[in-house]
Amino acid sequence: MLTGEQLLEKAKEAMAGAYAPYSNFFVGAALLCEDGTVYTGCNIENAAFGVSNCAERTALFKAVSEGHRDFTAIAIVGGRNGVIDDYCYPCGVCRQALSEFVDKSFKFYFTNDKGDISSMTFSDLLPYAFNEF
Repeated sequence: MLTGEQLLEKAKEAMAGAYAPYSNFFVGAALLCEDGTVYTGCNIENAAFGVSNCAERTALFKAVSEGHRDFTAIAIVGGRNGVIDDYCYPCGVCRQALSEFVDKSFKFYFTNDKGDISSMTFSDLLPYAFNEF
């Protein structure tokens, strides 16, 4: 199974594919499936901003479209012009999209320009997810 550090390296590789001509903020994500498979994603912007897609959802949608439904962790990196500066946390839409498929112990990994690694669980990032009816 990949470590958080290894997952962050895959997210960095994915960030290189970002299409961000409007914000110049490149994001990469690497989603770890329970079976060890990793799906990566990058952000893809559009002139009609609502049509844009975040890196986290790109990775999630790729995985789900390939039949995966069980996930253990995700690594997310981002920064202006593709240069990581600070931790890059997922937006609310991505948190909610992930809540459909993960439990409270799902792990997030982040890094900054110094190489410091931060991790937290899903319940830390979205304690009151809209998924419990």
